[in-house]
This record gives sequence, C-alpha cells and structure tokens, in this order.
Amino acid sequence: MPDRYAVVGNPVAHSRSPAIHAAFARQTGEDIEYTRLLAPLDGFARTVAEFRDAGGKGVNVTLPFKGEAFRLATTLAARARLAEAANTLRFDPDGVYGDNTDGPGLVRDVTVNLGVALAGRRVLLIGAGGAASGVVPALLGAGVARLVIANRTEDRAAALARRHGAPVAACGFDALGDEPFDVLINATSAGLSGAAPPLPAGAVAPGALAYDMVYGPLAEPFLAAARRAGATRLADGLGMLVEQAAESFLVWRGIRPDTAPVLAGLRAAR
Repeated sequence: MPDRYAVVGNPVAHSRSPAIHAAFARQTGEDIEYTRLLAPLDGFARTVAEFRDAGGKGVNVTLPFKGEAFRLATTLAARARLAEAANTLRFDPDGVYGDNTDGPGLVRDVTVNLGVALAGRRVLLIGAGGAASGVVPALLGAGVARLVIANRTEDRAAALARRHGAPVAACGFDALGDEPFDVLINATSAGLSGAAPPLPAGAVAPGALAYDMVYGPLAEPFLAAARRAGATRLADGLGMLVEQAAESFLVWRGIRPDTAPVLAGLRAAR
C-alpha cells in the first residue's frame, strides 16, 4: 500500500496539491497517495486525528488552519517556531512534527523562478494571519531592507512585527500612504470573496512586483487592484505552491524533487 498524505483546509476543493505531489512521486519513484481533506471550521484536530488513525503519514495545511496546526505539533522545526504557524505535519511514532515551508517556497519562487532580488528591497506584506506569519522569517533571511506588515486590524500586525523586530514595521490599512515598495505581497484571504485589500497608488514603486500568495482566479482581485495602482509585474502563488510542496516532500520523504518541470506543466495546463 502506498503511504498516504493529504492537504487539509476549508475550502480545499480548488487545491492543486494532489497533482503536484503525484508528479513528485512519479519523478522520484516514491510510492505515495495524496488526497484532499475538507475539515469543518471547528474540526481541524479531529480531521487530522482521523486521518492519522487510518494510517496517514502526514498532511499539508492550508487556510484557515495553520495556527491550529502549529499548536497541534508536539515537535517543531525552528522556522515553524519563529512563524508560530505550520503548514506541514509529519506523523512520527512518538508524536507530530510541525514545519513551515511557506517562507522558503515564497522566497525561492520570487528569487529563482521570477528572478526578482529581495536583498535590499522594500517589501509590503498585506495580512497578519498564519499565511503572513509563515513567510516573515524567510523574507528577513533573504535580506530585505524594510518589511512593513499592513493589516485591517493594526494590533495584529503590530504583534507580528514585535516578534521579529527591525527592520519590520506595522500599520493598519488606513495608514498606508505614499511610501513606495519594490515587492507587494498579498497574504490575506480576501480573494476567496472576490475582494482585494486596499492598495494606494503611492505604495507601488516603479517596476514593482505585485504577488498574491494564492493562485488562479482567487488571485485576480488583488492583481487587478495592483495593476490599477501602477504595478507592471504581476504573479500569483502557483510557483510558491510548488516550491513549498517540494520542501514538504523533503520533510516527509527525505528527497527534494525538481520543481521546474512540475511548475511548467501546471502553467501549461491552465
């Protein structure tokens, strides 16, 4: 029997993770089966426990459960501990290992796949939930010069900024003014309802990259708003999805797949 893995979220039907991990398995010769699990909003831990009890080996975790996954883990990778969020759980004989591969996935997609340097750049991160928490350590590790976290409720953004210190700052959406940013990253779930967070035109520096961490139609509201604000380079998070999946595959199977052909195949199939 193949080893069983899954992605857990709500919603989750749109997830392309099963296709990605199937491609990784073919490429590496690993015998795995990967499915989707829709967890009730109040039933994440129960859903994960049932999957584990049925023989599951690990899960990826997507919206809105990354904070719960962090609290469920009995052992944590350093990057998950820094983020206070987990998107990867591995079921070990002695407990649950939690990791966060979102940050490395984002940084690799931006710097390698898109060819945009992060070192020395001014970055705006929109949102302060689990998705945003997961990428802050990696952005700082990439050497950004300034990182501003903007959120609908400023207190939550400020709490995330305080955990990391300089060069991280925080503000509410209403305080976003004319400070220009070289990279603007949407880490909110506004796209699920067809909305976009506010984005003043002054926030977009010439040649800036506007990047939504979700992908496909869900990314369109933010990318359209960024285009109207003057952004000329736009990207959704499909590359991040593939790169963070490869990091999760490494956590589970001890081998990192080649992401380039998998990403190219997904983009060609759109």
